[in-house]
Amino acid sequence: MLVELGLVEQRYQAVLEVFDGATVTDVARRYGVARQTLHGWLRNYASGGLAGLADKTSRPASCPHQMPPLVEARIVELRRAHPGWGPRTIVNQLRRDGVDPLPGRSSVYRALVRHRLIEPTKRRRPRSDYKRWERSRSMELWQMDVVGRIVLADGTELSAVTGVDDHSRFCVCAKLVRRATARPVCDALAEALRRHGVPDAILTDNGKVFTGRFGMAKGPVLFDRICHDNGIRHILTAPYSPTTTGKVERFHKTLRREFLNDNTFATIEEAQVALDAWVEQYNCERDHQSLGDRPPIERFRLAQRDVDLDVIDGDVDLVDNEPALPRITRRVGTDGRISLAGFTYLAGRWLAGQVVEVAVNGGLVEVWHRGVLIATHARRHPPGKERDVVRREPRQRSARPATIGPSVLRMVDGSGSVSFAGTNYRVGNAYKRRQVEVAIVNNTVQLSAAGKVVRVHPIRHDRAKEHGAFATPKGRPRRKRPAA
Repeated sequence: MLVELGLVEQRYQAVLEVFDGATVTDVARRYGVARQTLHGWLRNYASGGLAGLADKTSRPASCPHQMPPLVEARIVELRRAHPGWGPRTIVNQLRRDGVDPLPGRSSVYRALVRHRLIEPTKRRRPRSDYKRWERSRSMELWQMDVVGRIVLADGTELSAVTGVDDHSRFCVCAKLVRRATARPVCDALAEALRRHGVPDAILTDNGKVFTGRFGMAKGPVLFDRICHDNGIRHILTAPYSPTTTGKVERFHKTLRREFLNDNTFATIEEAQVALDAWVEQYNCERDHQSLGDRPPIERFRLAQRDVDLDVIDGDVDLVDNEPALPRITRRVGTDGRISLAGFTYLAGRWLAGQVVEVAVNGGLVEVWHRGVLIATHARRHPPGKERDVVRREPRQRSARPATIGPSVLRMVDGSGSVSFAGTNYRVGNAYKRRQVEVAIVNNTVQLSAAGKVVRVHPIRHDRAKEHGAFATPKGRPRRKRPAA
């Protein structure tokens, strides 16, 4: 009859056999264990008796680097009081509170996960893979924008004109306005210039309050005039590219999470006072991760700022004693440059093929597009040389007469193209729903209207289908609808 013995009973029998005189080698071979294991059973039985032969946990009795309970309780308290704080911000706060030993960021993260205060995140790219693009010094570039959907207690919706320094992340402007129109936005800009000085450049998006680039205005808007009159280079982002002004957009996220979402104000004056206090804390006390956990004021105070200059608000016309030359028109090349008096000046690749206006004022060469100043360069050509090449309008080339030969009439469709021999050829949107003549000249398809050539394309259709195309010189006859 077989009897199943427990693990402790088997170990106890092995120990008794050794006590009865059997050798450790023979007993270990019979029980299928190593001699060292059997010696361990003997030591455990000698020190703990029969209970010493039971399995024990491998967990250590103590952990020297385990987080103290008081520190863990402080971490949980900070997280619940500030739901927007992450592990890194909590570590900085513990450092300011004088906690010793100071836990690491990963230890704080695990503590928050244990208490179910944050969700475990998936493995992300290492921080070394991310590159930060910033200017080399403060006051070299400001990023400005307008953020809306700021609601008062009575439901009134406000906007905020914001601006941050690209190098130091210092908030230079945070002004609440009832409507983000041209005058309130420019008043906020002028106030920031008087308080912090004039930067070298300002980067904005293509909003109508910043530029007339995509508007109906023929000249510069008020924001452009303030920048131009104060010697500031106004830089515009590419259309639909919010990441270009990423620093001020990230400031908006922090503004909403740490200030707007937790506060409600009755009046705009009360909200502005509270916002000014929060901006002061943001600039001078709050640690910024991209700055090595230091406040932005430590970088911004190193800038060479001149706040004693008189800021021109855009309503004052500057007097220039030097006679200004008439604007010169130039077409931008594929490399984004224009040619003037034997020298090239950069306008921008995004303007390739467009006609721009060039103004020479003293030692500056200004490039304008649709009434917006897009680039300013120091003059590199000799003074007065550009007078020999001044012309107000680009040269207009007269269209040559159409070549006489067999041709057919075709109707331009809604996309600005005509069909000939089963192939579409582009004519232009200006000729939609109009008839044009199509002719074969050498190895090209010539499109003409009113006896003047409009477009010439290389032949792309099957030459065998030309006979059928010329058989219908006025196009395919339209079907008559039967009378109802």
